[in-house]
Amino acid sequence: MSSTEIEMQTPDSAGIFGAALSLWQAFRKAVEGNPRLNLSECYNGMDQFMREIMRVANLFEAWACKHVAFEELIEIWPYFLEEKFGETCLELVLLDGLMDFDEDDCLRAALRLRLPIRPNSSFHLPIDIKVDNPLVGSAFCAFRIQTAREELEGGCSKPFTPDDDPFDPEMGKPYFQLYGVGSDGTLEHIANRGSYEEAISLAEKLAPGVEFPSTSAIRERRCRKNHV
Repeated sequence: MSSTEIEMQTPDSAGIFGAALSLWQAFRKAVEGNPRLNLSECYNGMDQFMREIMRVANLFEAWACKHVAFEELIEIWPYFLEEKFGETCLELVLLDGLMDFDEDDCLRAALRLRLPIRPNSSFHLPIDIKVDNPLVGSAFCAFRIQTAREELEGGCSKPFTPDDDPFDPEMGKPYFQLYGVGSDGTLEHIANRGSYEEAISLAEKLAPGVEFPSTSAIRERRCRKNHV
């Protein structure tokens, strides 16, 4: 499949159905057996709840068609969404919060689902990759590049992972930390760089021949979109 064909993918009704069914099941399960929780009251009627489910399912499928590298996926997309999407959304919004689900939440959900996302200048993606050191006798058996962010108040550095909020207002812009990895797994911080490519360049100077994958090659392979 060419890059043009990938970019021109259109929303799949099976994916929309899988996401909607998953939301329905997850939210219904969350209120089961608790008389204090009522989805009808949360959404001014079950018909409005179903409309919000369909809105979110359509929104996420449309977002995924723009940003997810479906050619890298190994599971069948509608079934994957049916199994995972609803529970993932419940980690992001309250029971009465589906109406607030937007494109930022699409990215949050995609990261938590570990979907392979194409690089995009409008948002930052977490990276954590380790490769072997080709130099024999070096103090490091491997090198690791990981995204990190600093708290805007306090300046404390923290790893930026797929489970973190990519739009956290309390965190600064992600940068890239290069570590040397000892034979016992101990990490030694070498330097910070503003981009993944700059971190790779430094690693190559320290260990000629070290092979970090390109950005497009490091995304985790999770599932395959099935348009039939």
